[in-house]
Amino acid sequence: MIGKKNVVFGFLFLALSAILGPVMIVKYIPDVQATATAKQEKIGFLQQAAESGFEVDLEPMDAKTLAQANTKAVLALSADLNSQSAMDMIKGGPHAHGNLEALLNIVVGIFLGFVAAKRLFKQIISWMFIIGTLMHAGLLYASRALGQGWADSIMFSPVGPVGPALIVLGLVLCGVIAITGFRGEPVRDKLM
Repeated sequence: MIGKKNVVFGFLFLALSAILGPVMIVKYIPDVQATATAKQEKIGFLQQAAESGFEVDLEPMDAKTLAQANTKAVLALSADLNSQSAMDMIKGGPHAHGNLEALLNIVVGIFLGFVAAKRLFKQIISWMFIIGTLMHAGLLYASRALGQGWADSIMFSPVGPVGPALIVLGLVLCGVIAITGFRGEPVRDKLM
């Protein structure tokens, strides 16, 4: 079965993508929790001040104290947002795209087993999805999750769009061969 390699690759890539969840938790959650606590402390002080009519110990707050409290709250809010950005970059890039492209490989691998088409054509589609996934989600993994600068260089070069383009073209070709070749039952591929 020509699509078997896509199914195997898809499950392995999906497992790799699933591993990113615990990696993000172990690596980034402590910083996110610390900055969230600091933010809540600084903003909490301002909330209490506002609720008490900007009085502290029954004395009106002076402009300098209020300005300093505002500055500390804004800086704490900024630090909190910045601490989440690294994790968000992983969730929105390699984690999401890795899951999607792994599942696409599994589906395409199974689909190719139900399509009567020339063996070479099915092989081309099969490899388009594997290479496309490696050149898109694979580079996102290397860049965002592993911090490899060379992956960014490739992604933002003229070669960068090749991965996503291969996947989209593969989807279009799957649609084309489904029109005439989809059988609804497993198809035995001829050697030629």
